[in-house]
Amino acid sequence: MCPYVRSDGEWIARCIVMGFFIAPIEALPEISVTDIYFTHQRGTWMGVYAFSLAGSNYFTPVVCGFIADRQGWEWVFYWAAIFNGGTLIFLFFFQEETNYMRKTVGIVEEDSSGPSPPSERIAVIEEPDSEKNPTFQEIQATRSRTQQEGEIHSKEKSFVQKLSLWSSSPTATAGPTMFQRALRSLKYLSWPVIFYAGFSYGSGLIWFNITNATASVILSGPTYNFSSSMVGLSYLSCCVGVIVGSLISGRLSDWLTIKLASRNGGFMEAEHRLWPFVICVVVIPSASILWGVGASYSISWVGLVFAMGMLAMTTTMGVSLSVNYLIDSYHDISTDALVTVILVRNTMSFAVSYGITPWVNHLGIRNCFISTAFVGMAASSVFLFMIWFGKRLRARSAAKYWKLVEADHNANAHR
Repeated sequence: MCPYVRSDGEWIARCIVMGFFIAPIEALPEISVTDIYFTHQRGTWMGVYAFSLAGSNYFTPVVCGFIADRQGWEWVFYWAAIFNGGTLIFLFFFQEETNYMRKTVGIVEEDSSGPSPPSERIAVIEEPDSEKNPTFQEIQATRSRTQQEGEIHSKEKSFVQKLSLWSSSPTATAGPTMFQRALRSLKYLSWPVIFYAGFSYGSGLIWFNITNATASVILSGPTYNFSSSMVGLSYLSCCVGVIVGSLISGRLSDWLTIKLASRNGGFMEAEHRLWPFVICVVVIPSASILWGVGASYSISWVGLVFAMGMLAMTTTMGVSLSVNYLIDSYHDISTDALVTVILVRNTMSFAVSYGITPWVNHLGIRNCFISTAFVGMAASSVFLFMIWFGKRLRARSAAKYWKLVEADHNANAHR
């Protein structure tokens, strides 16, 4: 569709259609990570996800630059369509839906006066005849009984059955409707922790968006005179930055979280995830000034490419740390809350993409990126506020959080 767009209306329609079909990749991978890995492992695997997400975005211009040079810009979209078509065929035949709705029993809760935030509690469904707080041995005995009775086993599907686009499960749960979930996602905008997660995600993304929007203008301009393929090759530095950022927000984040939890008497607080943002507070303004001010004074292209890589690193950290903080804070509602995070992030991304052209035109490259540096530093520093007040904000929302979790569990129990 893209090569045939001839008007603003067609372009907007194309963006709406593409946004509708791309939306699932914005939430499903993150939720899959939370379902598979433990808290102390999520940083590492969320870092892998951030590496895949951001790395693919930054490696694509490397390839697209050569395609545009050799075959014309239209083929950038033709090859994307061919690749997506091949991916669709592969996923249809080899990606099985493995979701299993397990019947759970008992309820285990900590004393509300304990030090753990709401997200640290273990919540399970209570059977009608069970005691209010079953012991660990009782829960184990119940699990053993259900295994012996075969309640959690099911017959393996054939290959043809695995290809089904729609399947039902005897243990499928009843929960909120699609409309109710959408309404919830809008209500979560009033939850400070969820809104901050979207804000920090967007803050990590928009500063590179500004650099990305001016990369072709600067690098292909009179001073540097890069061809399309050379502009694309400059994004290899971003790929290196993504690797560094995924390591910092992945393995290093997990290690730091464990260390801070041990110093906190063995209790892990969601805010422990936020400390690596200290790097962003320093790197974002430094890289922005190096890019914008450096370009205005015609410094070596090496400095500009280095600045691109550093900003790509902070973008990757913003993805991983923000999503991890949200999930550690509100694990049981993280699916709907992620939609809120993405809504905030995309709104910020749209606003900056829409405003960058007049911003540069009115201030010039030099002053534009000086202002970007200080705004970026201020936005990144908000994590300090959450370090100090995040737990209190989560405690205030605990009642609403557990009410939503209980409502979902009750709906499932009466299935």
